[in-house]
Amino acid sequence: MSGRDDAGRLSAAELGTGLGERATLVQFSTAFCAPCRATRRVLGEVAAMVPGVAHVEIDAEARLELVRALGIVKTPTVLVLDARGAVVRRAAGLPRKADVIAALGEAV
Repeated sequence: MSGRDDAGRLSAAELGTGLGERATLVQFSTAFCAPCRATRRVLGEVAAMVPGVAHVEIDAEARLELVRALGIVKTPTVLVLDARGAVVRRAAGLPRKADVIAALGEAV
């Protein structure tokens, strides 16, 4: 897969957008997933309140190659990336805002 290296990093090209200056919240969603909508809201709120953090939502059905490469089996799945694109945390299901903020502490 292009843009991928052995260190488990995701590139801006793979995400289809730039990485956050300090961290990136990557959300894998599907169209009819109700928890995905709530996750979008939570991650958007956290990204808005923490400078340098970006939120990227990826349509899992449209990006099956990336989903398979990362072993995504459920939506929503959230990856927390550091500034270099390395995955520092991963969780499936609707996250709590406090847990997302705590995970960001590992990334920045």
